[in-house]
Amino acid sequence: MIKTSSFLILLLSLFRGCTTSEPESAPHQPDYAQLELPEQPNVVWIVAEDLSAILPPWGDSTVATPNISRLVEEGVLYTHMFSPSGVCAPSRAAIATGMYPTRIGAHHMRTGPWFRFTIKDRAIENFPRPAYEALPPPEVHMMSSYLRRAGYFCTNNPKEDYQFRSELGAWDESGFEAHWQHRPDTTRPFFAIFNLDDTHESMIWRRAGDSLLIDSTLEVPIPPYLPDTEVAKRDVRRLYSHVVAMDQRVGEILDELEAAGELENTIVFWYTDHGGPLPRQKRTIYDSGIHSPMVVRFPHQQLAGKVDSQLLSFIDLKPTIMSLVGLEPPDYVDGKAWMGKYRDTTERDYIFAAADRFDNETDKVRAVRGRRYKLIRYYNLDQPYYLPVKYRETMPIMQELLRLREKGSLNPYQAQWFRPTKDSIELFDLWKDPHELHNLAANPQHADKIEELRQ
Repeated sequence: MIKTSSFLILLLSLFRGCTTSEPESAPHQPDYAQLELPEQPNVVWIVAEDLSAILPPWGDSTVATPNISRLVEEGVLYTHMFSPSGVCAPSRAAIATGMYPTRIGAHHMRTGPWFRFTIKDRAIENFPRPAYEALPPPEVHMMSSYLRRAGYFCTNNPKEDYQFRSELGAWDESGFEAHWQHRPDTTRPFFAIFNLDDTHESMIWRRAGDSLLIDSTLEVPIPPYLPDTEVAKRDVRRLYSHVVAMDQRVGEILDELEAAGELENTIVFWYTDHGGPLPRQKRTIYDSGIHSPMVVRFPHQQLAGKVDSQLLSFIDLKPTIMSLVGLEPPDYVDGKAWMGKYRDTTERDYIFAAADRFDNETDKVRAVRGRRYKLIRYYNLDQPYYLPVKYRETMPIMQELLRLREKGSLNPYQAQWFRPTKDSIELFDLWKDPHELHNLAANPQHADKIEELRQ
C-alpha cells in the first residue's frame, strides 16, 4: 500500500466529515496553468456508485483503500465536489449535458428504464407511472459525442441511465464488455468510463446472505441520524466491505493502463455519482446525499499531493473534460471548466441541488450551498421529510429505523427525518454541524445569511 504523506493526512484532517472545521482557503491549491498535457490526452473515469467520503484520504480510516490512496498520493484531491441531485440518474444527466437536471426535465427519479433501448410506453418497474424521457434542447449533445467528433474512441462500461436515451453517436462501445482496449487503432486517443456498482445501495440487501468481506466485529462509525444497533452496524460493515471490493477494481483498471503503457498518457478521474447509500443519505440534498469525493491523477503525477477546495458541481465535468482535450465548451452549458485550455479561474461562491419525485413519491426541495452555510427550501410543507420508497425500504437498516420509530425508541436526531410536516426553510452551519441536524433559520443572528442565500 502506498501511504498518503503525513503532511497531507494532517491537511485533510481539516476536512474530516466532508465539510467541518475548515479554513477559509486551503493550502496547496493546485496551479492548473502548470499542467503539461498531450494534445489529446486519454481520459478515464472510474465512477463508484452511492458513496460518501468514507475513505482514508478524506479522513475515515475504517478500511484501507490502497488504490484510491495511491491516486491521491499521485494526483489532486477534491474536497468540495457536489452533485445537483442526491440520486444517480439526474446526476448522470447533469454530467452528460453539463446542465442542471431541473433545466432539462431530468430531475424526477425515474423517468424510464435505464437500459439503452426502452419500449415505448412501457410501465416503469415497481410502480404504475408510464415511462417517458427527458428532452434536452435540440442543440445539446452529450460530452462523448463531442469527443468522438474530435477523434476519440469513447466507451462506457456499462451504465447509461441519463433519464434519456443516449445519442446514437455518443459511444463507440457501451455495455458490460466496452473497453478502451478495443479501439482499432492503438494510436487513437480514448475516453473510457467504468461504472463500479460494488457500493450501490442495492448491494447492501442483495448480498445479505453472503459472508462479509471484512471482520464482523469491526468497529464502524454510525452517523448520529442512524440507529447504533447491531442490525445497523451489520449494514454499515457491509458497506465498508463493498468499499474494499470497489478499491480492488480501481487497482485492476490502473494495472491495465500501466500494462499497456498508457497510464502516463491518461488523465484518471475517480469520483462517486453522489453521496452515500444509507437512509437520510441517498435521495436527500443534505451533504450526505450530494457530496462526492473525487481525485484526479494527471500524466507523470503532475500536481501530486495538491488539494483543490473550490466549490465544484457535476455540471462542471463536461466543460472541463472538453477544455482539457482542447475543445471549447458550448455556450449552453451551466457549468464551467476549472482547468484546461478554456479554464475559468473565477471560483464560484455557491452550488445548487434539487430533490423532486422518487418513484411514486413526489416532493419539491431546493438547496443552495456556500462554503460554510447551506439553505434548504421546502415547497410541500404538509408532507413528512421522509417519504416511503420501496427500494430503500428493502435495506435492513431502513427497516430497523422504521421498527424503532414504531416503538418510539428513536432519539431526537434519529427522529428528525420522520417529522410529519416540514419547516419552510432550513439553514445549516456546515463547519459546526456537518450532519445538518441543527436548523438555524429561526435565529435572527443569521437573517443576513438567509437573505444572501435566498437571492
